[in-house]
Amino acid sequence: MAKKILILGGTTEARQLAGKLAQRGDLAVTLSLAGRTESPVAQGVPTRSGGFGGVEGLAAYLREEQIDLLIDATHPYAANISRNAAEAAEIAGVPIFALRRPAWERVEGDRWTLVADAAEAVKALGPEPRKVFLALGRQEIAEFASAPQHAYVIRSVDPVEPPLDVPDATYILARGPFAEADELELLKTHRVDAIVAKNSGGSATYGKIAAARKLGIEVMLFRRPMLPDVPAAASVEELLEKVDHWLGPAEKRGV
Repeated sequence: MAKKILILGGTTEARQLAGKLAQRGDLAVTLSLAGRTESPVAQGVPTRSGGFGGVEGLAAYLREEQIDLLIDATHPYAANISRNAAEAAEIAGVPIFALRRPAWERVEGDRWTLVADAAEAVKALGPEPRKVFLALGRQEIAEFASAPQHAYVIRSVDPVEPPLDVPDATYILARGPFAEADELELLKTHRVDAIVAKNSGGSATYGKIAAARKLGIEVMLFRRPMLPDVPAAASVEELLEKVDHWLGPAEKRGV
Protein backbone atom coordinates (compact mmCIF):
# COMPACT_ATOMS: atom_id res chain seq x y z
CA MET A 1 0.00 0.00 0.00
CA ALA A 2 1.29 3.47 -0.90
CA LYS A 3 2.61 5.57 1.95
CA LYS A 4 0.60 8.74 2.54
CA ILE A 5 2.52 12.02 2.63
CA LEU A 6 1.00 15.39 3.49
CA ILE A 7 3.01 18.42 2.38
CA LEU A 8 2.24 21.80 3.87
CA GLY A 9 3.04 24.04 0.94
CA GLY A 10 2.68 27.44 -0.63
CA THR A 11 6.25 27.68 -1.90
CA THR A 12 7.88 26.84 -5.21
CA GLU A 13 9.94 24.16 -3.47
CA ALA A 14 6.81 22.54 -2.04
CA ARG A 15 5.34 22.25 -5.53
CA GLN A 16 8.59 20.84 -6.92
CA LEU A 17 8.87 18.36 -4.06
CA ALA A 18 5.28 17.20 -4.45
CA GLY A 19 5.77 16.64 -8.17
CA LYS A 20 8.93 14.59 -7.69
CA LEU A 21 7.44 12.46 -4.94
CA ALA A 22 4.25 11.86 -6.94
CA GLN A 23 6.30 10.55 -9.86
CA ARG A 24 7.50 7.61 -7.78
CA GLY A 25 4.21 5.74 -7.93
CA ASP A 26 4.63 4.23 -4.46
CA LEU A 27 3.50 7.34 -2.58
CA ALA A 28 0.14 9.07 -2.19
CA VAL A 29 0.95 12.78 -1.96
CA THR A 30 -1.40 15.55 -0.90
CA LEU A 31 -0.34 19.19 -0.98
CA SER A 32 -2.02 21.54 1.48
CA LEU A 33 -2.25 25.27 0.72
CA ALA A 34 -3.22 27.99 3.19
CA GLY A 35 -5.66 29.50 0.68
CA ARG A 36 -4.33 33.06 0.91
CA THR A 37 -3.57 33.33 -2.81
CA GLU A 38 -6.66 33.77 -4.96
CA SER A 39 -5.21 32.05 -8.05
CA PRO A 40 -2.47 29.65 -6.98
CA VAL A 41 -0.19 28.03 -9.54
CA ALA A 42 -1.37 24.58 -10.68
CA GLN A 43 0.27 22.08 -8.34
CA GLY A 44 0.12 18.84 -10.34
CA VAL A 45 -0.95 16.71 -7.35
CA PRO A 46 -4.10 16.43 -5.22
CA THR A 47 -4.47 19.56 -3.09
CA ARG A 48 -6.50 20.84 -0.19
CA SER A 49 -6.95 24.50 0.68
CA GLY A 50 -7.52 26.27 3.97
CA GLY A 51 -6.51 25.80 7.58
CA PHE A 52 -6.89 22.74 9.78
CA GLY A 53 -8.12 24.45 12.93
CA GLY A 54 -4.88 24.77 14.84
CA VAL A 55 -2.71 22.07 16.35
CA GLU A 56 -5.55 19.78 17.40
CA GLY A 57 -7.25 20.08 14.02
CA LEU A 58 -4.09 19.14 12.16
CA ALA A 59 -3.36 16.27 14.54
CA ALA A 60 -6.89 14.97 13.98
CA TYR A 61 -6.44 15.21 10.20
CA LEU A 62 -3.18 13.28 10.37
CA ARG A 63 -4.86 10.52 12.36
CA GLU A 64 -8.09 10.39 10.36
CA GLU A 65 -6.33 10.36 6.99
CA GLN A 66 -3.70 7.92 8.28
CA ILE A 67 -0.87 10.14 7.10
CA ASP A 68 2.49 8.36 7.30
CA LEU A 69 4.75 11.41 6.91
CA LEU A 70 4.24 15.16 7.32
CA ILE A 71 6.48 17.58 5.43
CA ASP A 72 6.54 21.26 6.36
CA ALA A 73 7.53 23.09 3.17
CA THR A 74 5.87 26.39 4.05
CA HIS A 75 7.40 29.86 3.67
CA PRO A 76 10.29 30.65 6.06
CA TYR A 77 8.08 33.27 7.73
CA ALA A 78 5.09 30.97 8.28
CA ALA A 79 6.27 30.37 11.85
CA ASN A 80 2.85 29.67 13.34
CA ILE A 81 2.13 26.98 10.78
CA SER A 82 5.54 25.42 11.35
CA ARG A 83 5.02 25.36 15.12
CA ASN A 84 1.55 23.86 14.72
CA ALA A 85 2.94 21.23 12.35
CA ALA A 86 5.65 20.15 14.79
CA GLU A 87 3.21 19.92 17.70
CA ALA A 88 0.54 18.12 15.68
CA ALA A 89 3.04 15.57 14.36
CA GLU A 90 4.14 14.81 17.91
CA ILE A 91 0.54 14.45 19.12
CA ALA A 92 -0.42 12.18 16.22
CA GLY A 93 2.80 10.18 16.36
CA VAL A 94 3.64 11.02 12.76
CA PRO A 95 7.24 11.68 11.64
CA ILE A 96 7.91 15.18 10.28
CA PHE A 97 10.53 16.71 7.99
CA ALA A 98 10.94 20.39 7.16
CA LEU A 99 12.18 21.98 3.95
CA ARG A 100 13.89 25.19 5.03
CA ARG A 101 15.29 27.52 2.43
CA PRO A 102 18.59 29.06 3.62
CA ALA A 103 18.50 32.80 4.30
CA TRP A 104 20.30 35.31 2.11
CA GLU A 105 23.66 36.39 3.48
CA ARG A 106 24.88 39.97 3.46
CA VAL A 107 27.73 40.61 1.01
CA GLU A 108 29.92 43.62 0.35
CA GLY A 109 27.89 46.53 -0.96
CA ASP A 110 24.60 45.53 0.69
CA ARG A 111 22.91 48.30 2.70
CA TRP A 112 20.73 46.18 4.98
CA THR A 113 18.73 47.30 7.99
CA LEU A 114 17.27 44.37 9.93
CA VAL A 115 13.83 44.92 11.45
CA ALA A 116 11.45 42.75 13.43
CA ASP A 117 8.28 43.57 11.50
CA ALA A 118 6.39 46.17 9.49
CA ALA A 119 5.97 48.51 12.46
CA GLU A 120 9.73 48.59 13.01
CA ALA A 121 10.28 49.08 9.27
CA VAL A 122 8.03 52.15 9.35
CA LYS A 123 10.16 53.63 12.14
CA ALA A 124 13.37 52.80 10.28
CA LEU A 125 12.17 54.62 7.15
CA GLY A 126 12.20 57.85 9.12
CA PRO A 127 10.06 60.99 8.89
CA GLU A 128 11.39 62.38 5.59
CA PRO A 129 9.47 61.40 2.42
CA ARG A 130 10.95 58.45 0.56
CA LYS A 131 10.05 56.25 -2.42
CA VAL A 132 9.55 52.81 -0.93
CA PHE A 133 9.21 49.48 -2.71
CA LEU A 134 7.11 47.13 -0.55
CA ALA A 135 7.97 43.57 -1.56
CA LEU A 136 5.71 42.01 1.06
CA GLY A 137 2.57 39.95 1.25
CA ARG A 138 -0.78 41.69 1.36
CA GLN A 139 -1.11 40.94 5.07
CA GLU A 140 1.96 42.99 6.02
CA ILE A 141 1.44 46.29 4.20
CA ALA A 142 -1.40 47.85 6.22
CA GLU A 143 1.08 49.16 8.81
CA PHE A 144 2.58 51.54 6.24
CA ALA A 145 -0.61 53.62 6.18
CA SER A 146 0.78 55.16 9.38
CA ALA A 147 3.55 56.74 7.27
CA PRO A 148 1.62 58.55 4.50
CA GLN A 149 4.53 60.92 3.78
CA HIS A 150 6.21 58.20 1.71
CA ALA A 151 5.35 57.18 -1.85
CA TYR A 152 4.93 53.43 -2.22
CA VAL A 153 5.40 50.89 -4.97
CA ILE A 154 3.52 47.74 -3.93
CA ARG A 155 3.94 44.43 -5.70
CA SER A 156 1.68 41.48 -4.99
CA VAL A 157 0.31 38.34 -6.63
CA ASP A 158 -3.30 39.32 -5.88
CA PRO A 159 -4.87 42.82 -5.76
CA VAL A 160 -4.46 44.67 -2.46
CA GLU A 161 -7.97 45.13 -1.06
CA PRO A 162 -8.62 47.58 0.41
CA PRO A 163 -5.85 49.72 -1.09
CA LEU A 164 -3.30 51.24 1.26
CA ASP A 165 -4.70 54.47 2.70
CA VAL A 166 -1.92 56.79 1.53
CA PRO A 167 -1.84 59.61 -1.06
CA ASP A 168 0.75 58.02 -3.36
CA ALA A 169 0.75 54.28 -4.04
CA THR A 170 1.51 52.39 -7.25
CA TYR A 171 0.36 48.78 -7.49
CA ILE A 172 2.05 46.08 -9.54
CA LEU A 173 0.49 42.64 -9.97
CA ALA A 174 3.17 40.06 -10.69
CA ARG A 175 4.27 36.57 -9.74
CA GLY A 176 7.96 35.60 -9.43
CA PRO A 177 10.58 34.64 -10.24
CA PHE A 178 11.96 38.11 -10.90
CA ALA A 179 15.19 38.55 -12.87
CA GLU A 180 17.83 40.98 -11.62
CA ALA A 181 17.72 43.00 -14.87
CA ASP A 182 13.95 43.48 -14.53
CA GLU A 183 14.31 44.49 -10.90
CA LEU A 184 16.96 47.05 -11.84
CA GLU A 185 14.58 48.55 -14.38
CA LEU A 186 11.72 48.64 -11.86
CA LEU A 187 13.83 50.36 -9.20
CA LYS A 188 15.17 52.93 -11.66
CA THR A 189 11.81 53.63 -13.31
CA HIS A 190 10.08 54.27 -9.99
CA ARG A 191 13.10 56.02 -8.45
CA VAL A 192 12.98 53.76 -5.42
CA ASP A 193 15.32 54.65 -2.56
CA ALA A 194 14.26 52.02 -0.02
CA ILE A 195 13.02 48.44 -0.18
CA VAL A 196 11.12 46.61 2.54
CA ALA A 197 11.14 42.83 2.20
CA LYS A 198 11.49 39.50 3.94
CA ASN A 199 14.68 37.46 3.85
CA SER A 200 12.93 34.76 1.87
CA GLY A 201 16.08 33.04 0.62
CA GLY A 202 16.37 31.21 -2.67
CA SER A 203 16.86 32.65 -6.13
CA ALA A 204 13.31 33.49 -7.24
CA THR A 205 13.16 36.89 -5.52
CA TYR A 206 16.85 37.60 -4.94
CA GLY A 207 16.95 39.86 -8.02
CA LYS A 208 15.75 42.88 -6.04
CA ILE A 209 18.51 42.35 -3.46
CA ALA A 210 21.21 42.22 -6.14
CA ALA A 211 19.68 45.19 -7.96
CA ALA A 212 19.53 47.24 -4.75
CA ARG A 213 23.21 46.50 -4.14
CA LYS A 214 24.15 47.81 -7.59
CA LEU A 215 22.12 50.97 -7.09
CA GLY A 216 23.15 51.57 -3.48
CA ILE A 217 19.54 51.32 -2.26
CA GLU A 218 18.79 50.59 1.40
CA VAL A 219 16.99 47.30 2.04
CA MET A 220 15.00 46.75 5.22
CA LEU A 221 14.73 43.03 5.83
CA PHE A 222 12.47 41.35 8.35
CA ARG A 223 14.46 39.10 10.64
CA ARG A 224 13.64 35.45 10.26
CA PRO A 225 11.45 33.94 12.97
CA MET A 226 12.53 31.06 15.22
CA LEU A 227 11.26 27.73 13.91
CA PRO A 228 10.79 24.41 15.72
CA ASP A 229 13.65 21.94 15.90
CA VAL A 230 12.67 19.14 13.54
CA PRO A 231 14.71 17.16 10.97
CA ALA A 232 15.23 19.65 8.14
CA ALA A 233 16.67 19.88 4.63
CA ALA A 234 17.90 22.95 2.78
CA SER A 235 16.84 21.85 -0.72
CA VAL A 236 14.35 19.66 -2.55
CA GLU A 237 17.11 17.20 -3.41
CA GLU A 238 18.22 16.90 0.22
CA LEU A 239 14.63 16.41 1.35
CA LEU A 240 14.13 13.66 -1.24
CA GLU A 241 17.14 11.86 0.22
CA LYS A 242 15.56 12.07 3.67
CA VAL A 243 12.33 10.59 2.33
CA ASP A 244 14.29 7.76 0.69
CA HIS A 245 16.02 7.02 3.97
CA TRP A 246 12.70 7.10 5.81
CA LEU A 247 11.10 4.70 3.32
CA GLY A 248 13.83 2.12 3.68
CA PRO A 249 15.36 -0.31 1.11
CA ALA A 250 12.15 -2.09 0.03
CA GLU A 251 10.22 1.05 -0.81
CA LYS A 252 13.24 2.61 -2.56
CA ARG A 253 13.29 -0.41 -4.87
CA GLY A 254 9.56 -0.01 -5.52
CA VAL A 255 8.77 -3.36 -3.86
